[in-house]
Amino acid sequence: MFTGVSTASLFLREMNEDALTVLDGLGIKSTEVFLTTLSEYEEPFARLLASRRGRLFVNSVHVLNTQFEPQLFAQHPRARADAFAILHRAMSSAHIFGAERYTFHAITRLKKNSAPADCGKLAANFCEIADSCAEHGVKLCLETVHWALYNAPGIFSAIRRGCPQLLGVLDVKQARLSCYPYQMYIKDMEGAISHVHLSDVDDAGHICLPGKGTFDFETCLRRLKDAGFDGALLIEVYPHDYKEYGELKQACDYLDELVYKIGG
Repeated sequence: MFTGVSTASLFLREMNEDALTVLDGLGIKSTEVFLTTLSEYEEPFARLLASRRGRLFVNSVHVLNTQFEPQLFAQHPRARADAFAILHRAMSSAHIFGAERYTFHAITRLKKNSAPADCGKLAANFCEIADSCAEHGVKLCLETVHWALYNAPGIFSAIRRGCPQLLGVLDVKQARLSCYPYQMYIKDMEGAISHVHLSDVDDAGHICLPGKGTFDFETCLRRLKDAGFDGALLIEVYPHDYKEYGELKQACDYLDELVYKIGG
């Protein structure tokens, strides 16, 4: 296992290209680039990011879900075609700046009466999306998100039965917000976890950097190791959850010590 920080943790404090410079300057090992707008899916911007990444390993790419991800499942042919065109641009850009994984939210569940997912039917959609990503050397990775498709244990494994190339992303914050223990998600994704989003929480329920709250990271990392995970542990917090950029490196160092302790 190795640690890193998502550029989402610097949202609006730094633009993506400058966030990479900051993280590299801190000596952080890896990152996930969170693209935030359509113009960031274009080749010139991707080449700018590639020039700014320095020694950073770009583990994965993330996008703003509502811009096109739900429309990849649309029945309307034009909406679906447009969404796939944007997907190809985003994944082509990801290939340029070195990301080999795509953190994917898929369908949103913003309506209170959202129907339960038909995982068997969705698997065919996932295969098509995964194949489109693979054309650019990128692996599709479905993330636990309480307001999106994967908001309960069992959904990932059901989809993966029909789409075996699908990988998973555990977000411990989102698992908590879904009201299911993160251990259930680890079990659901066992053997297919691509990377993990980590954050801490204090006694008042506020999100904070790892090591600043009450979350038992050692137990979490041991459970991940037991499930065969050996990938990126990416810190993803909101920009107001810390003060100084140096705290991001301190949080990585804290996690690095735990990884060393458990032999991960």
